[in-house]
Amino acid sequence: MHFWQARKIPLAWLLLTRQPMRLAVALAGIGFAGLLMFIQLGFRDALFDSSVTIHKLFDADLVLLSPRTTSSIRMASFPRRRLIQTMADPDVAEIAPVHWDFLLWRNPENFSNRPILALGYEPTDTVFLDPAVTEQSSLLSQKGRVIFDELSRDEFGPIPEWFRQGRTVETEAAGKKLRVAGLFTAGPSFGADGTLLTSTETFLSLLPNNPQGAIELGLIRLRPGADLLQVKKSLGRLLPDDVKVFTMQDFVDLEMNYWKNSTAIGFIFALGAAMGFVVGCVIVYQILYSDVSDHLPEYATLMAMGYKLFTLLGVVAREGFLLALIGYVPAYGISQLLYIFIQSATKLPVMMVFDRAVLVFAMILVMCMGSAALAMRRLGDADPAEIF
Repeated sequence: MHFWQARKIPLAWLLLTRQPMRLAVALAGIGFAGLLMFIQLGFRDALFDSSVTIHKLFDADLVLLSPRTTSSIRMASFPRRRLIQTMADPDVAEIAPVHWDFLLWRNPENFSNRPILALGYEPTDTVFLDPAVTEQSSLLSQKGRVIFDELSRDEFGPIPEWFRQGRTVETEAAGKKLRVAGLFTAGPSFGADGTLLTSTETFLSLLPNNPQGAIELGLIRLRPGADLLQVKKSLGRLLPDDVKVFTMQDFVDLEMNYWKNSTAIGFIFALGAAMGFVVGCVIVYQILYSDVSDHLPEYATLMAMGYKLFTLLGVVAREGFLLALIGYVPAYGISQLLYIFIQSATKLPVMMVFDRAVLVFAMILVMCMGSAALAMRRLGDADPAEIF
């Protein structure tokens, strides 16, 4: 039995706690690196999740888009008759045309203007999965009425608060007078800070320069039992090249791929997480290397007593594991608090998820164990014949 086992206190822990200040610096460095990775990855995931917030609201099996559409901020129009043509397929049960564009919203409190995403549809159509929105759609039948996203950023004005207080909330958008008739829940994204729903009539009055008979999105619902992919192929052969048929998952992937591959935002956040990993590696390596160097005579003594080099390497490896475990806890806790603050300030879906928690712990563990492996090379110098 090893002497440190006999004392019931791991040697690795005794070595780490022998110099509390050095341990505190190591844990602070690991915690900072973990916090940086949590924040960067949290923002990156929030970007991707929020970019498809609106997409996931639609009640459809297939969608029609213009081939020129690259993302929700660059929605191109196509002839509405293409959507009507899909009814020729016997598996198509319902269709719903949707207008999609940005317009300037006037804050009714301070009169500042800010772009907002507007979605126009026929109030009698079933467009959204949320039954609360469907129930309120009849309110849009009167021209000039809109349903406002209550999670829109505060820069649009205290619309939800005023509406819940029973006040008549009126403002202007694109120079036309509007009245808020209801609220729904969506949330901002990196592409749109807020959203409002309108009838087709109101939408076209706000944006009269839009091409007549054109829409940006066509929703298609299939009959029960229809083969989704087969209908997609059939419609692809039926329709001209000025439209493309997507499944809802394809529609979501199109948006996510745009932010991942066509912008630098995803790369920047991933780079920030990588930088946190590198900084942590440097700090942990310096701490462990210094610790091994300071205790080199002790390690040499143990080797002279008959302990194998492999056993001593295990001590350093356990030091790295303990640092990873203890340093992860404050990083996780502080990140939780920061996520709550960031979500409150930006209204983006920044929240802790199990996969990210495991990923960051794995990165911290690799960081500490890799640094420990590099520091182990110093044990090769623990030759009793040379030290004594």
